[in-house]
Amino acid sequence: MREDSSRNRGMFNPKIIGFLCNWCGYAAADLAGNLRLNYPSNLRIIKVMCSGRIDPSHILEAFKKGADGVLIVGCHPGDCHYINGNYRAKMRIALLKKLLQEIGLEPERLRIDWASAGEGERFANIVREFFEEIRNLGPNPVKEECDE
Repeated sequence: MREDSSRNRGMFNPKIIGFLCNWCGYAAADLAGNLRLNYPSNLRIIKVMCSGRIDPSHILEAFKKGADGVLIVGCHPGDCHYINGNYRAKMRIALLKKLLQEIGLEPERLRIDWASAGEGERFANIVREFFEEIRNLGPNPVKEECDE
């Protein structure tokens, strides 16, 4: 099955879930849109008040339901509107990456990054880089088989 997916990687269009902090990540995405910057439209955005409030179970559920990658974009370290939420998120993601590896999912499918409200270009670059990384990894090997 891995061979089939490697043959089709050029045509593979990954499903990516993005958890974006309201204050910085979401605002950067909004700016990227206002500036008409190009980035893959496969990103499905979920706005959260703070990256530190993202429950790891939501990330695992996204993978279980078929997401090929999960991207978290929050405030730069030291600039969190909730003091230390982004540091909490960074620690949780590091632990979650170890868990992903244990269940047979590449830890590279989960990424946390930072972009301030004025960094629309940076946001677009983050999404483009992550999209290509996920495209190279191929489809999520652990998603549930579901009738659609």
